[in-house]
Amino acid sequence: MESKLEKHIKQHLKGQKSHAVNHADNSNHIADRSTSFDQFQKNFRIEVNRLTAEDMEFDLIGCDASLANAFRRILISEVPTMAIDKVFIANNTSVIPDEVLSHRLGLIPIQVDPRLFDFLSENSPSNEKNTIVFKLHVKCTKEYLTRGQGSSQQSSSLRVTVKSDQLEWLPNGSEFMQFHYLPTARSTSKQQTCTAFTCDQSSLPDFPNSNAQLVVPGIIIAKLGLGEEIELEAHAVKGIGKTHAKWSPVATAWYRSLPEIVLLKPFEDEEAEELVRRCPNNIFDIVETKKGKKRAVVARPRNCTIHASDLGDSIALRSVKDHFIFTIETVGQYPPEELFKEAVKILEKKCDSIITGTASH
Repeated sequence: MESKLEKHIKQHLKGQKSHAVNHADNSNHIADRSTSFDQFQKNFRIEVNRLTAEDMEFDLIGCDASLANAFRRILISEVPTMAIDKVFIANNTSVIPDEVLSHRLGLIPIQVDPRLFDFLSENSPSNEKNTIVFKLHVKCTKEYLTRGQGSSQQSSSLRVTVKSDQLEWLPNGSEFMQFHYLPTARSTSKQQTCTAFTCDQSSLPDFPNSNAQLVVPGIIIAKLGLGEEIELEAHAVKGIGKTHAKWSPVATAWYRSLPEIVLLKPFEDEEAEELVRRCPNNIFDIVETKKGKKRAVVARPRNCTIHASDLGDSIALRSVKDHFIFTIETVGQYPPEELFKEAVKILEKKCDSIITGTASH
């Protein structure tokens, strides 16, 4: 027969594989690499807890932390989007420098499916399949103000607020001539613009609603005083967040381990009420025992965000090693559920390339 000590050791080792005990100073979250692929196929599942147009929360169950972190990193830096990358400024007499104005334009999210476009390579021309062109031309004049373009407050201060919804999409491409093109009197060739579109972009198949829109139309770009003017073209191309944060499709993507709270002693009557009262996240409930006493029980462990040291010596805070609560907040180019699907596809391609490379060697 097994002794009590042997049983305790076996139980402790089993718990070390499935749970991590969160101490006040750190967490012993050591990855368990012993799971076989068959076990992973059997145990892995995804449960969606919340899904809205802006965000998504789901549980990744039966996987290692390395897989959850791979999804997080891919979502932030490798899912492509369209963002303004080149700005051709014809006139800018506002107080905002050209480079700051360009940077502000680059951070305006564009609601266009990037899967319909190609990446712009270094040697390829800008065309209807890799570039979206917007123009912006606003001048603060007395006539502009009296036409009701600004609010009464703007009229009284003689200022115009330039917003992102004043960016106009050009489906036929750029209207600016290339700066290095100098036509002569005998020249019969067509003037070259900054893009090489061969057709109207709205005529392309699957182009969404035949229009390129912005995720948020009311973003303030600049404020113009009387006589100030902005005239420019903004060219959006396909890219990834690894190159620049403006191409990142998520406001944030993060995960945490599922908490498990263990009461090391019974909390009854006044102790139970005190425990429920001092817990800010509504983790505990009070139930009535058969003997008529009030006892505290753990009802909502996933609400726990407090530190282990805040719970006291009579409560143990653990985390399930293969259960992660994952949250995705989209910027707006993709629905959150589509973002995760794209991340899965990218991870699949990475695995295929590794397998192919290993097989070739």
